[in-house]
Amino acid sequence: KDKAKAVFFSKLIIITALIPIFSFQKVEGKMFSPLAYTLGFALLGALIFTLTLVPVMSSMLLKKNVREKNNRFVHFINQKCTALFDTFYAHRKLTIGLATVVAGVGLWLFSFLGTEFLPQLNEGSIYIRATLPQSISLDESVTLANKMRKKLLTFPEVRQVLSQTGRPNDGTDATGFYNIEFHVDIYPEKDWESKLTKLQLIDKMQEDLSIYPGIDFNFSQPITDNVEEAASGVKGSIAVKVFGKDLYESEKYAVQIDKILSTVQGIEDLGVIRNIGQPELRIELNERQLARYGVAKEDVQSIIEMAIGGKSASLLYEDERKFNIMVRYSEQFRQNEEEIGKILVPAMDGTMVPIKELADITTITGPLLIFRDNHARFCAVKFSVRGRDMGTAVAEAQKKVNASVHLPAGYSLKWTGDFENQQRATKRLAQVVPISIAIIFIILFILFSNARDAGLVLLNVPFAAVGGIVALLITQFNFSISAGIGFIALFGICIQNGVIMISDIKANLKLGSPLEKATKEGVRSRIRPVIMTAAMAAIGLMPAAMSHGIGSESQRPLAIVIIGGLIGATFFALFVFPLIVEVVYERMLYDKNGKLLQRRI
Repeated sequence: KDKAKAVFFSKLIIITALIPIFSFQKVEGKMFSPLAYTLGFALLGALIFTLTLVPVMSSMLLKKNVREKNNRFVHFINQKCTALFDTFYAHRKLTIGLATVVAGVGLWLFSFLGTEFLPQLNEGSIYIRATLPQSISLDESVTLANKMRKKLLTFPEVRQVLSQTGRPNDGTDATGFYNIEFHVDIYPEKDWESKLTKLQLIDKMQEDLSIYPGIDFNFSQPITDNVEEAASGVKGSIAVKVFGKDLYESEKYAVQIDKILSTVQGIEDLGVIRNIGQPELRIELNERQLARYGVAKEDVQSIIEMAIGGKSASLLYEDERKFNIMVRYSEQFRQNEEEIGKILVPAMDGTMVPIKELADITTITGPLLIFRDNHARFCAVKFSVRGRDMGTAVAEAQKKVNASVHLPAGYSLKWTGDFENQQRATKRLAQVVPISIAIIFIILFILFSNARDAGLVLLNVPFAAVGGIVALLITQFNFSISAGIGFIALFGICIQNGVIMISDIKANLKLGSPLEKATKEGVRSRIRPVIMTAAMAAIGLMPAAMSHGIGSESQRPLAIVIIGGLIGATFFALFVFPLIVEVVYERMLYDKNGKLLQRRI
């Protein structure tokens, strides 16, 4: 009955530990919520199976001459672990002290981990976006696209290159001829004779393409590029948005931020997403001059429309089709400001007045596109982070920007894209994980009917985390949401070990065993199941931890954290945790002289 109770609450605790994953939103929710649902329902099914069918089948099949058999390997493991525990038991205070120091140092090592939203997936191709000057013509843009495509094809690692100039055929992306996108299909990295990494190949491509001045390049991958653009609203992995009503003023601050970000190590593909860039001919009518010459404003506007833009004078019918017959000045009479100024407008007295006498004619650079986020105008600076973790790179960038850029009232900054996703997911973890731990504590309190045992079980959490942290450092992975999921799953497993260990020790005490014997018997009975559980989980996750296939990057940190954490949690659960439990129980069962005060806990 006690065993069934411990198993039931252990599974319930693991399911409760998954609550943070259920709370994820947007990208991280889409990626990891299936894992949480699958694991949760699997545990629920296993719990029902364990408490119903397994006992019935055991009673039917295990009736005669049932006895435990150990093979040589299991006997060897039990013997060595028991001897090791006896050694630690002989030096309890030293063992507990060293374990505490190791836990403290291990948790401190977390500060050396870089941070990112998700590991960069390898999609097996490269997606390059070239942003040209916004006033470029279609012919010139196509010419540059052909030259850059041929240059990319000179790399032996590249199989083929597909380029697209302007907006897509379905018109879903509002852009112009200044936007060129290249889908670079590359051979598998294992076949590269140059032995370059993908990042090194991108650096060489960027170096070769830098011969074209005035062009901002962005290197990404096809799926990643679409996800990043959907997240940030601009064509870049991370973006700093400057919000304000005046587009010229916003762009001025964006250019200032661009210069600051160029000094931050690890920031690449830097560029300003400009609003201003469309050449405009501005004709501003002078009301006083119109009144002086007796010219109606409507007449001037009508002639300007007809002379420069063209006006429909009649219709031409060809069978079922009809076409507008447009009247427009010849190009030689509207090719520049001077010629436009000579266009004549009739006055009320019948005289002809040139437009330059009635209006101020200037050429300016005006808005090309007006970007909005939540109904507010913005100008953005886009960039990517390569060769450095995103968290520290953006933190340094924010510090420098905040120190140098002082926005007036009505203007504000917002950091979006992958960084925004990371901040949102991290904030959600910071909110939900404490709630999950509190619920687990309540469950443990209900199980043990006291806060002492519940608190002892939760001691397994930091020691399990140390193993995961060290594993990330050794494998040189950053802390990401994927690694965070691994820690969450790990905590449920290590708490389960703690619950069953305390339950075994208390069961031995109820049978009348002395505390020392109860502790050692509890450890001996748990050696095989604890090691077996850890070994099966580690072996099962080994393919995920060692995989290098396309898409494997998102699962590797999760697997590495669980494997490393299980190693640390197993060692702690077998050799340190029982000693801590005994020290606590010893103070409750015996007085200072070693006299037994009570027999039951």
